[in-house]
Amino acid sequence: MKKLGEEVAYLKGLAEGLDIDDKSKEGKMISKIVEILGSFADTVEELEYSVVDLEDQVEELQYEVEELQQDVEDLEEWLYDEDEDYDDEDDYDEYDDEEEEDDEELSFIEMECPNCSEIVEIDEELLFDDSVDVVCPSCHAVILSSEDDECGDCDDEGGCCGCGVEIHEEDNE
Repeated sequence: MKKLGEEVAYLKGLAEGLDIDDKSKEGKMISKIVEILGSFADTVEELEYSVVDLEDQVEELQYEVEELQQDVEDLEEWLYDEDEDYDDEDDYDEYDDEEEEDDEELSFIEMECPNCSEIVEIDEELLFDDSVDVVCPSCHAVILSSEDDECGDCDDEGGCCGCGVEIHEEDNE
């Protein structure tokens, strides 16, 4: 197949060979058509070169992508190598066991703050520690005091004022 430029050159030569008068209406039209076809042929030729350049660039990029994919595969193989003594699953299992042990060691009770009615979780060990005051995180009121077991409003005969503090028989004697 001949190139478009060659075809246009042939038409131009044919028009000149037929001795078409450029001053007649038909001659002007044929001359202009051949000129426009020449411009089209030049543009198409430039586009063909551009396409060839782009194809070369795409081929080069494909090669680089393949190299990067191989690098990623090598890195993944290195990171997740199963032949190593190190096993992520074993570490995960150990972590779960430690977390379960921690859960077993910590025991909480829920108490309602008498001031703001917020439910507060309190470590059971703090209930038996006489040196700690338990404070509501919302309103900062003292929920459990390290002071006396009685609130001060309870009567000496063992009657509770409604505070919920247990009165021991020894305290009444």
